[in-house]
Amino acid sequence: MSENDKDSVPTKLLWVDLEMTGLDSQKDVILEVAAEVTDFSFKTLASFEAVIKHPESIISSSNPWAFEQHNKSGLFERIRNDGRPDTEVQAELIQFIGEHFNGESAILAGNSIHNDRLFIRRWWPDIEALLHYRMLDVSSWKIVMQGKFGEIFEKKEVHRAFDDIQASIAELQHYLDTLQRS
Repeated sequence: MSENDKDSVPTKLLWVDLEMTGLDSQKDVILEVAAEVTDFSFKTLASFEAVIKHPESIISSSNPWAFEQHNKSGLFERIRNDGRPDTEVQAELIQFIGEHFNGESAILAGNSIHNDRLFIRRWWPDIEALLHYRMLDVSSWKIVMQGKFGEIFEKKEVHRAFDDIQASIAELQHYLDTLQRS
């Protein structure tokens, strides 16, 4: 990234959500990724979704919360049946970002996106290199809207990557709509 990235005006957002075996980026791994490119009206311009093949030993070593959640959501079954090699998923995601950002550093967006970014930095450094240093974190909006305005957004807890992106976009849109009405 160039030093001028701080002055560039973004034209799109790269919404990303990852599902992992736990929250420790040093030992847990990425199981599923969804990415959605939107404009600033949150209109979907493109989307990407993939599950990563892992051996049963990785699945069974998930932390207890992740193990229960991913069994319940069907993610582990999807990994067993439809998972693809991590290198293939990475290559496709790099191509996806390249096609839709055309050399522009992608602003990562999502809910509690910092933790997803830690996993990207640890496991997918070639993807990290395509990202702007700035991020749009919906959870920061949540803190302000709850603390300052008492505004609570009830979000479905699906814990599947694509559904979580949709919920994050809806949450941010809700906060923006609330501010416009104020």
